Amino acid sequence: MNDQEAIMTASLPHNDFVAHSYALEAAGIALDIARQLPPPLKSIADQLIRSANSVPANLAEGNGRCGRDRIHHWRIAYASAKEVDSHLRLLVQTGTVDLDQALSAMRLFDSVRAMTWRLIHPKD
Repeated sequence: MNDQEAIMTASLPHNDFVAHSYALEAAGIALDIARQLPPPLKSIADQLIRSANSVPANLAEGNGRCGRDRIHHWRIAYASAKEVDSHLRLLVQTGTVDLDQALSAMRLFDSVRAMTWRLIHPKD
């Protein structure tokens, strides 16, 4: 039988914007972590979801813009990636989440921040 999810994923257009691809993967992991959080941590889960979603969204929007508007969106993506890192570190510190899963997301978001930094500061 055909796996519909695999077929749908394979049919998505290829993304040559590497920072965006990494951000999508990292955000997917972060959203999975947020979905597993217990009800008392709903406010952190909501913040984690918003900040994780903001990273690929702002990278994509910035990629479609030009000039200072482009840099503005990339700066938001960078700051949101820092925010996600903070939420994940707090959840790791409290032992609330799977360490390997959180570390995987944090490493990807760190790579996204590095790539985004170079987009924002191309001559540094």
